[in-house]
Amino acid sequence: MRLLALIAALMISATPAFAQSKSAPVPNVPEALEALSERGAQLRYLGKEHGMDGWIAIYQGQEQYYYITQDGKAFVTGLMFGQDGRPITIEQVRTLQQQGGEFLDLLASDSPAAQSLEEVKKETSIVDTAKTKSPAERMFADVESGNKIRLGQSTAPVIYSFIDPQCPHCHEFIKLIRKDYIDKGLIQVRLLPVGFIQGSPEQAALLLAAPNGEELFFKHLDGDASALPAKEGVSTQAVMKNMAIMQAWKFDVTPLTVYRSRTGEIKIIRGVPKDIQGMIADLGPAGAAR
Repeated sequence: MRLLALIAALMISATPAFAQSKSAPVPNVPEALEALSERGAQLRYLGKEHGMDGWIAIYQGQEQYYYITQDGKAFVTGLMFGQDGRPITIEQVRTLQQQGGEFLDLLASDSPAAQSLEEVKKETSIVDTAKTKSPAERMFADVESGNKIRLGQSTAPVIYSFIDPQCPHCHEFIKLIRKDYIDKGLIQVRLLPVGFIQGSPEQAALLLAAPNGEELFFKHLDGDASALPAKEGVSTQAVMKNMAIMQAWKFDVTPLTVYRSRTGEIKIIRGVPKDIQGMIADLGPAGAAR
């Protein structure tokens, strides 16, 4: 009831739903977001960064972030990070919050926008500027902090793999190691689902949210088209974090595998490993990963 009351208050307010600070001009709702606005979404302008107008929308209690292309006819969704890992979207939301108003009260308490910047920094080490760890160790810590599901036994040695649900090379990789290594308890894979293909972010989000993610992923690999539907309206924030980790460390291919070797080195394999047996033999113990 509180949520409905807040929405009603916003809709009858004399201030337009997408009003912004008087000190900065606010563009009209872009053509790409008009349909969302017509369905009742509450919009606020976040500002322009890297040539793209940013907007936050709240619809049915869920928030999403949009960055509009220059022609105004298309958009990309998710959090924007600078090349140094600066959480641009979160900073934009903090600025919006400082302007007051009830709009951000509509946010869920666990949403990225509702968290303080310090909490976001604690949640992901992408923005950690500490110099106490080597770049390889900081990268490994970021990967460990990603959103993931486990394939295999929890007592087996670990690899971390960024996987797009629709990537054929990702399918090939998991199929190669599934029967002889995962099923036999010789390795566990911590999948970090990402989405670079249309529909993939939603599939990856469902994979992370499901209580039986391993079962669903294997059904998906086996050709069950209903196992991971690309449902519209699914929150993809957890997937965006994984993609932000890839972007921060300039990972540009899937599958991409990271692991700690027996000697403590951090290893990266881009694409399908050419020597799977060698990778298995090189793995450290299960306790070397979280």
